Amino acid sequence: MELGAENSKPVSDGKATADTPADDAGAQRPTWSGQLEFILATVGYAVGLGNVWRFPYLCYSSGGGAFIVPYLTMVFLCGVPLLCMEFAVGQYTRLGPVHAFAKICPLLKGVGLATIVISFVFCTFYNVLMGWALFYLFNSFRGTLPWSSCNNTWNVVGNCSSGFPGNATHLQSSSQQFFDHKLLEKTSGIDEAGGLQWELFGCLLLSWIIIYLCIFKGVKSTGKVVYFTAVFPYFILFALLINNVQLPGAKEGILYFVTPVWSKLFDVKVWINAAAQVFNSLGIAYGCMISMASYNKFNNNITRDVLIVSITNSLTSILAGLVIFSAVGYMSHKHNLPVDNIATDGPGLVFVVYPEVLSTMPGFQLWAPLFFIMLLCLGLDSQFGNVEVTVTFLKDEFGIKVLQYLKREELLALVVCIVGLVLGIPHVSKGGIYVFQLMDHCTAVVSLICLAFFEVVTVCWIFVSRLSLMVKRMRGRSPSIFLRLCWLLFCPLLILCILGSSIVHYTPPRYGKYIYPVWAKLVGWIISLVSIVWIPLGAIHEIYNSKGSLLQRIKQAVTPTLDLDALDPQPEKQNLDEPVLEKLLSSSV
Repeated sequence: MELGAENSKPVSDGKATADTPADDAGAQRPTWSGQLEFILATVGYAVGLGNVWRFPYLCYSSGGGAFIVPYLTMVFLCGVPLLCMEFAVGQYTRLGPVHAFAKICPLLKGVGLATIVISFVFCTFYNVLMGWALFYLFNSFRGTLPWSSCNNTWNVVGNCSSGFPGNATHLQSSSQQFFDHKLLEKTSGIDEAGGLQWELFGCLLLSWIIIYLCIFKGVKSTGKVVYFTAVFPYFILFALLINNVQLPGAKEGILYFVTPVWSKLFDVKVWINAAAQVFNSLGIAYGCMISMASYNKFNNNITRDVLIVSITNSLTSILAGLVIFSAVGYMSHKHNLPVDNIATDGPGLVFVVYPEVLSTMPGFQLWAPLFFIMLLCLGLDSQFGNVEVTVTFLKDEFGIKVLQYLKREELLALVVCIVGLVLGIPHVSKGGIYVFQLMDHCTAVVSLICLAFFEVVTVCWIFVSRLSLMVKRMRGRSPSIFLRLCWLLFCPLLILCILGSSIVHYTPPRYGKYIYPVWAKLVGWIISLVSIVWIPLGAIHEIYNSKGSLLQRIKQAVTPTLDLDALDPQPEKQNLDEPVLEKLLSSSV
């Protein structure tokens, strides 16, 4: 990591300007030690547990191989342009999302704060999944996997089945009972907390300790950890695929996954699902990509990085689908059941179905620990981004004041992790699964899509011409017509369609057959508002503090304060990756 290579903002000298607060003038911002670290960190953040459980199920239920057509279309019409937009904003401003959006459009400065809030709320319950993975990992080192039989103290013998029960609805698989009665110790509803599940709390505590040890030095430590956490899952995925395709029934499972149902292409919902999957998997609107890009060198090639992250994310989703459905096909063959009776959506696919598959595989003593280590790595990479964006905001906003009390930046990361642990405690109570499902539904569905719409409006409509100029300043050439057309037209319309579809097809939160009481649904709406309420509050605050008539205040509030003339224009045809130019840029900022 180079501490002196870049200033924290693109300004022409060390003096304070309209774009540089006096206390921050001359402040140094760390950069990634090498470009590979940034690519691995962003790939690791984008490739998460959703690639393993959501994409495979969504693909086979939305037309199989035919789903790849709308999915890849949305990657290039929505994913690539929006990711490029976030990389450009972070890299040019060298700020976290809060301060970056405040300079891009003061009226919608609340969008940046909303991204921080939603990322932190998300990481408080996403880390519970890491606790689950650790719990399964520790239990997988036994001679016999504990979820493979009904001869355990937590099993309800009368309705336990060693294997998938098929159409016998009164039976539960031993794997499902391990998940419900051993891991969760699940109560009957959200209004019955039941006390802490202490083993699970210990796993949650351990997962936060691991995260802190990986991020406490900022990009200096994270950049080194991602060499393992971002690469290791691919070794496991390929090893599992090679093993799975040799099992009986694997071919039928894969065919079920990829066989195209072309009629599905005429279903609008399939296209909306494809856009939503691209949007969620790339982590748009969480602020993490902006935050990580803010540690790049000013002239970094964002176009190359965007293509690498987008393509790797998409290929990983397809690879994970082949791994999962080859195993599901094997179980279908073993129990003589249709694939429909085994495939499921959500965490159940990797914490109920796949553990059951692992217990019947030859060499399960090897595959089971490796599989859960892979899940842990996938989740950790995503958590690095969610926690780091919060730490970056606190350093940008309160850096000097905070350090007066905490003395060291490492303690700031520790405080963030401790708060995240405390807020995650309700999820590891015996009624925690209901809290988890409620948070997941209200944060990942309602809040995120609404927030994404305002982010796209802010940058793609209000700031779009200046966004092109930012890219030109960094890369020496204007963005392509394709990118500008996507920013101006396709992306806003797609997000608007997703938002409209989410409203029209909105379903209240539920967990299996359990329906939440009214008070819990109200709590869910409050959770949704916790993040997006900052958008109107920020707009009201900006207009109130401006001077002049209402029209003048609004006009002033939508005028960017980002100084786009702070750097001399770069030559159009020069190679900006040459060390000489890096040196010139470093000396001029």
